[in-house]
Amino acid sequence: MQAKAIHSFWISTDGDKGAHGDASLLFPYWSFTKTVIAICALKLQERGLVDLDERLEEERFTLRQLLNHTSGLPDYSALSNYHRAVAADEEPWPRHKLLNATLARGPLFEPGQGWSYSNVGYMLARERIEAASGQSFATLIDGIVCRPLGLTSVELATTREQFRRVHWRGGATYHPGWVYHGCLMGTAEDAARLLHGLIDGTLLSASALAGMRQRIPLGGALEGRPWTDCGYGLGLMIGRLGHIGAALGHSGGGPFCTNAVYHFPDRGHPVTVASFSEGQTEGQAEFEAAAIASKL
Repeated sequence: MQAKAIHSFWISTDGDKGAHGDASLLFPYWSFTKTVIAICALKLQERGLVDLDERLEEERFTLRQLLNHTSGLPDYSALSNYHRAVAADEEPWPRHKLLNATLARGPLFEPGQGWSYSNVGYMLARERIEAASGQSFATLIDGIVCRPLGLTSVELATTREQFRRVHWRGGATYHPGWVYHGCLMGTAEDAARLLHGLIDGTLLSASALAGMRQRIPLGGALEGRPWTDCGYGLGLMIGRLGHIGAALGHSGGGPFCTNAVYHFPDRGHPVTVASFSEGQTEGQAEFEAAAIASKL
């Protein structure tokens, strides 16, 4: 593990902050964007604009089932043609092509009768909250997350030009449109502050946050990663990392870098850590975040 390839920022509940590497650089947030989609959905539920448990029009699943991956929808990550197109630096497929290819074999199970990670599910969740609010996802992020927390670096990446500003060289050609639910980008500091602001109650009511943290147990250890117990809530990976104890947040990864943004509530001073690592090994960023939490 090369220290120069990992950049981290942490903030504890008693106000201590610190960084490894350069936390001011810009990074893709990848699937940490799912946490933000779930935050927006829960905020809209607080406002009476969505019902997480109402079956979506012309669909067999609910918004909650999209957010906790129990909708039965498959994922485009299983499509070899998708990965070949990304590797060839093609333009992102139109929505209908992506959906047709992903859903060609039908659902994996009846809604609520299983669990399977689905980026397509989060694409549909994003579309649902945009339609219900009458606002774009970028506008929702600004009003629900960025302005309340004073985050200045976080933005929704939609063009190659934006991705050329991220730290890793792989961002020079990648089109963020390949992440169909949307890909946020920002600093490691703002990623940590975002999750910290969620956990401390700044973004959501206590009841909404409790609902977000209601987890589905998924099993034990993951090979090559620090997890010893795994589960999923609403846009949150929730489990345990051995002696470090409980962890909740989200990992993410793309063709050239990975990230791990987690809150560790069992430490003497609970701490939130955001780590960003070059390469495609998700466990590397997770191990780094766990190591920082252990030392603190």
